[in-house]
Amino acid sequence: MTERAEDTERERAFLACAVEVARLIGVDVDRPGATARGHARSLAGAVKRPLLEHAHLPEELFTPLMAAAVHDPDPSFCRWFVEPALYCFGRRRVLEALVEYLRTGTDLERAGATRAWYWAHMPLRVDRSPAYAPDGTRDPAMDTSRDAEDAWLEVSMQVLVEATHEGIRNRVLRMLPTSPEAYPPRLHDLFERSLSAARADPDEDNRRWARAVDRARS
Repeated sequence: MTERAEDTERERAFLACAVEVARLIGVDVDRPGATARGHARSLAGAVKRPLLEHAHLPEELFTPLMAAAVHDPDPSFCRWFVEPALYCFGRRRVLEALVEYLRTGTDLERAGATRAWYWAHMPLRVDRSPAYAPDGTRDPAMDTSRDAEDAWLEVSMQVLVEATHEGIRNRVLRMLPTSPEAYPPRLHDLFERSLSAARADPDEDNRRWARAVDRARS
């Protein structure tokens, strides 16, 4: 696929996701925008505040929200979909959804999952959303995410070893820690395979990550 065709596919996918989110929360989908990307960005801006103003969001909105976050090509604005999902559905569930995109998604979806993963770790504030009890508390189980964090490490390393798309390898590697101590014991063998793959990678940035790991060990 050419770069232009990739851009077109990305814009159409993002627009479809933004339309679905807007439809589900009752926002007019006929927004100004000369291009698919402009239309989608206008919709994203229109749903940003309503999404955060809800203490609860309908269950049917979770999958479209995550799809919009992953398909938003802008690494800053995808936060507009990630943040309300964090507050209303919990960090654990959001991270699990992103792990699944990384595991089974297309290359475009895997790239989007890495962008959304960054925002999925933003701190939650009681003054930012009404999705808290009146005393400012919430069920801690919603945000317990250690298992999802480990799953992300595991799937990222599997992608690094198996993926043929250089850009995807580079994206997942940027999210991997360089300290071996960051990886649970069950992942040590996979970590060593990933390190070997990074050392031999044709991309200099990926080899640089491998050198950083070696320095951390010395």
